[in-house]
Amino acid sequence: MLPLSALRPTGAEVREMIRLAWPIVLAQVGIMTLGVVDTAMVGRVGPDAVAAVALGHIYWMNLTVPGIGLLFVLDPVVAQAVGAADGEGVARGVQRGIIMALAVSLPTSLLLLPGEWFFGLLRQPAAVTPLAASYSRWIAIGVVPFYVFVALRQSLQAMGHTRGIVAAIVGGNALNVVLNWALIYGHLGAPRMGAVGSGVSTAIGRWAMLAIVLWFDRAHLAHVLRPWRAGALRVQPLVRMLAVGIPVALQQWLEVAAFAGGAVAIGWIGVQALAAHEVAINLASLTFMVPTGTAAAAAVMVARAIGRGDGAAARRDSVAALSVGLLFMVAAAIAFLGAPRHLAGVFLADADTIVMASSLIAIAGVFQVFDGVQAVCAGILRGTGDTRVPMLIHLGGFWGVGAPLGLALAFGAGLGARGIWFGYLGGLFAVAVAQLARVRWRLSRDITRLQIDEAAGFAPAAD
Repeated sequence: MLPLSALRPTGAEVREMIRLAWPIVLAQVGIMTLGVVDTAMVGRVGPDAVAAVALGHIYWMNLTVPGIGLLFVLDPVVAQAVGAADGEGVARGVQRGIIMALAVSLPTSLLLLPGEWFFGLLRQPAAVTPLAASYSRWIAIGVVPFYVFVALRQSLQAMGHTRGIVAAIVGGNALNVVLNWALIYGHLGAPRMGAVGSGVSTAIGRWAMLAIVLWFDRAHLAHVLRPWRAGALRVQPLVRMLAVGIPVALQQWLEVAAFAGGAVAIGWIGVQALAAHEVAINLASLTFMVPTGTAAAAAVMVARAIGRGDGAAARRDSVAALSVGLLFMVAAAIAFLGAPRHLAGVFLADADTIVMASSLIAIAGVFQVFDGVQAVCAGILRGTGDTRVPMLIHLGGFWGVGAPLGLALAFGAGLGARGIWFGYLGGLFAVAVAQLARVRWRLSRDITRLQIDEAAGFAPAAD
């Protein structure tokens, strides 16, 4: 067992973690703010509009999260190349990321189109289904820029350039607010589109975000996007990246699908319960962006340390990331538990829905501590190239523990929406404990760089 002194990060390492993490956190919060703003602005239209945006957002997340997870392979590939001072490896990694982003865009866009059939299959409220389906078709227009933006975001983070990402998020959010105001309520001569208007504005905002990051970071991207490397199209390296990225895609999807499945079950309870769930999950997701951003910083710093052959620094960086993520989530938990009704009232006007949402927000105050731990652990493991076992942990925790527990409490014990949320809590606890154990095991061993372009040297993380 390693002595504690070998795990204690230096002040410089903690400062570097915070320096890298805060713009990523700001970007993550900004991405989440798009959904929160949509919910807040359509909330004044009525519960049906909130529920429609909730269903459309769930549909979007379940279809796009696997692609996002797949592109997270750029964390270890690009950041380890940066740590090893391998400029060609960086360029090939970024270009392969663009190829993967374009490849997943077409099927994702097509799957967003049959909304009525999908929501009908899930027995969602008839008053909400047409609105949710129309919302989904409009946001399909933003799939291509969204995935390309994610690929560039992961690459730029790994390279240590984050200001352009922040600028894109700020610009996209500002545009989204203006377009929401115009299209939801019918201002500036625009038609009054209600919930569907927020889908239109979101799609336009995603194109704007891609344009901003391409312009702002043109100097940083020029040498990795031009000239196009012939090796970027080689099949074997792409397959090796998929071998690392597909488990991340499944891991991300298993988590999101568990939360989305809970939302579907809450939809069976009624529109009011679904509206309350949407508000509570948006708040929890907003605070969750901080450990998510910290996890991204951890993946980059751990991967860079591995790239330069410094296993001791990788261990210290991991402890720094866990400390930062846990500290914030404890503070957020105190806020959620202390003022759940006030937080619900920001988004809702209906008194009964506020009461229901406040009970879910209180549960979120507890589960997000474990959510923060598992997210940061996943980032650490991703930085090492360890993706298969974390995926299996998500499968067991969310679907072996959380989902059956939530259904039993919601419908067997009669707790309704609160039962689903207690299931979330149980699943997150199980995943956090298992991921933390995996981090401890992984960092106790020697870790070598992923070799994507050398078949003989390629080896995904040992199980």
